[in-house]
Amino acid sequence: MKKVLVPIDFSNQSENALITAANFARKFDFELVVLHMLELSNAMATNTVTTKETVFYLKLMEKKLNEFLDKEYLRDLKITPIFKHYKIFSEINELCNEENIDLVFMGSQGATGLKEFFIGSNAQKVIRNSDIPVLVVKDKPMETFENAVFACDFSDDSIEVYKKARKFAKSINCKMKMIYVNTPTKSFKSSSEMREIVKGFFSKAGTSADHIKDVQYISDYTIESGIINFAKSHNADIIAMATHGRKGLAHFFDGSITEDVANHSPLPVLSFKIES
Repeated sequence: MKKVLVPIDFSNQSENALITAANFARKFDFELVVLHMLELSNAMATNTVTTKETVFYLKLMEKKLNEFLDKEYLRDLKITPIFKHYKIFSEINELCNEENIDLVFMGSQGATGLKEFFIGSNAQKVIRNSDIPVLVVKDKPMETFENAVFACDFSDDSIEVYKKARKFAKSINCKMKMIYVNTPTKSFKSSSEMREIVKGFFSKAGTSADHIKDVQYISDYTIESGIINFAKSHNADIIAMATHGRKGLAHFFDGSITEDVANHSPLPVLSFKIES
């Protein structure tokens, strides 16, 4: 990992993400790219009458971001600030490709009620649009991750994500447990069925069968509650998951368990995109 992106909106949550990224940058020697997206109206951004006003706001935000980055915890780190004058979350993914970003650190306080249903949090939108891993930081900055929980359905689609998650955990010296959440729905599995699925998963993944001992089988009313409850009760520092990144009607009707967990979990959540 050589370069990470941290979107900043000057909130406490985004600073929590920045502090966490700085802690890891100092420990593992990577560059921070700090992004601020200034949401100007289309009229202001394109009308020649308001060009001076647009420039004024951009310079004002540049000054504000530079002051925001004047922190002791950022001393001696390599930091590249970037400004965008409109707020389109798919553009973050384009920026990641342009800058060869390896990971996004995203601060979030989550969203609830109708706001969650119709709009969602900014972190959810970044997860949905990002092709690279997104680490959502919540109420406090983190100095290290020692214990990770990787929630998986052990399908063939999850094999490459599992490999990425294990590689990431190893790179930061983090122990990783895997969990299979069983719910009382049409997808309910018996204990023997779950174990056969897990056994086949590791066989197809071509990894050591010893990792089977790292798998925990959980029963709960929903997958989301099973993941969060297990992580909290086992002193996990971070939850890792896979996401399909569904958009449009597919997302409206099917939703995303990963986005829901990122929205509601008090722990940091790391998402990996399943390649279609």
